[in-house]
Amino acid sequence: MTATHRNTPDLFALSQIHGPVLHPGDDGYAGEVTGFNLAALHTPDVVVGATGADDIVTALRWATATGTPVAVQATGHGANFPIDHGLLINTSRMTDVHIDADRRVATVGAGAKWRHVLDAAAPHGLAPLCGSASGVGVVGYTLGGGLPVVGRAYGYATDLVRSFQVATPDGTLRVCDADHEPELFWALRGGKGNVGVVTSVTFDLLRLPTILGGGIYCPGEHAQALLTTWADWTRDAPAEMCTAFSLLRLPPIPQIPEPLRGGFWARVAVAYTGDATQGESLLRPLRSAAPVTVDTVEEMPYAALDRVFMEPQDPLPAREACTLLRELAPQALRTFLTQVGPDVPDCPLLSVEIRHLGGALSRPARVADAIPARDATYMLASIGVPAAPPQAEATERATASLHTAMTPYGTGHTLINIHGTPGDAPDRARAWTPDTYNRLRQTKSTYDPSNLLRFGHTVET
Repeated sequence: MTATHRNTPDLFALSQIHGPVLHPGDDGYAGEVTGFNLAALHTPDVVVGATGADDIVTALRWATATGTPVAVQATGHGANFPIDHGLLINTSRMTDVHIDADRRVATVGAGAKWRHVLDAAAPHGLAPLCGSASGVGVVGYTLGGGLPVVGRAYGYATDLVRSFQVATPDGTLRVCDADHEPELFWALRGGKGNVGVVTSVTFDLLRLPTILGGGIYCPGEHAQALLTTWADWTRDAPAEMCTAFSLLRLPPIPQIPEPLRGGFWARVAVAYTGDATQGESLLRPLRSAAPVTVDTVEEMPYAALDRVFMEPQDPLPAREACTLLRELAPQALRTFLTQVGPDVPDCPLLSVEIRHLGGALSRPARVADAIPARDATYMLASIGVPAAPPQAEATERATASLHTAMTPYGTGHTLINIHGTPGDAPDRARAWTPDTYNRLRQTKSTYDPSNLLRFGHTVET
């Protein structure tokens, strides 16, 4: 977009917005555009701090009238693509959460974080299907399908969605569900931000007050023993047992507790939704596989599930990538360790994780959605912190090398929420099966024919 001077008639519509409307150089602009992932530095021509659905509708009508491309951000955890020019709609003020305890349903605003929902639901003994960090935004996570900590037991976050309120690029506010505008409802569950700006989402809650959760940590030099045991153990693990194996190279910073601070660790993260005593029994083979230095697994309130993965709470630059895996054959394990194991002491990746999928994550959705991952058995995800040019280059090389090496064991697809920086059209298409990708393109051409929503991981019209 050509930058528009703030006093021209084109901006009259934006003057009707209740929240702030800011331009580069304005006080508050930097705070409005900065998200959790500091690797993506946004420089839109205009940023709107939406306070409600009306502000979003007004902003979209202006964008349509002026041909201005649009991006949306709540927390910025998924900000893996810098926004250059255009309009950014910041929804972080829209944090309303309404819990209907009798119906076990939550209705959540566009800017709400999972922490808001956890705290509102917990007094009723209820729980949402959230991910491994409660500071992540509900809507962005759900639009990408949403891989929950307890996903093997209950499925993807989209599986519990009842309806969306969404503003489409023509400035129409719609409510869609399985019976009303079903194609829009399909595309919003796993298709990310391709067809509209969600203003609120309504979804079912679980009756799950507690889980058995935490992490089993071994020194990194024992990674092979723990990984081999875990991979074999997962083949017979019940669906209630949700685990992930990780290699963690943790920096020596105060935010990380001792003795983990500054160390190299092999960890199995655990979230078990069944009887705690039975869960402890199931974990015995893992605890005997290698020397355990730290064991935080305990029965805990579901609302405390941040303890399971202990992900960073403060913003940082991050380079993410993902590969969905069919299996973990011995050769796949050897390849993985060759790339990132203890014999690679200068590996720049902060975290490399293999998460066990299957269970309810393999179950067909009750209402068809755009998630491609239901045939995968494991997910490989990596995170690097490219803080400076030499580190950034090393992180990029290590990321590419790992995921290329693991390609023979993959399904050919990724999870869009952790796909990483989207590349060309074939790379973007890896987030879906060919049929799903083509259908998503058709749906986008219906609801966003001018391709205004073209920032981030979007498809071609």
